[in-house]
Amino acid sequence: EVQLVESGGGLVQPGGSLRLSCAASGFPFSSSSMKWVRQAPGKGLERVSSISHSGFSTTYADSVKGRFTISRDNAKDTLYLQMNSLKPEDTAVYYCEYLNNRGQGTQVTVSS
Repeated sequence: EVQLVESGGGLVQPGGSLRLSCAASGFPFSSSSMKWVRQAPGKGLERVSSISHSGFSTTYADSVKGRFTISRDNAKDTLYLQMNSLKPEDTAVYYCEYLNNRGQGTQVTVSS
């Protein structure tokens, strides 16, 4: 059974930083590409970033490019999202995703 457990969200002021983590189990994490997606209040899911199984290839939504960094530790079956220079429009529930499987999400709120 695929399990994804996100953590690391919280309340942060504009310009601040957060690091999200996603602990994965139940599938071959080290050979799987992964994604971070988010859902802002009243909006649909938005793809934030993706990473290849090796970590060598990454993609980012234009809205986060240059501010967010996706990474992974295959030895720990864990996915990360480093978020810097956060903006109020980054407020959302963030999910890690594997083949349309998502965890419970972690809330990120950017507000002064």
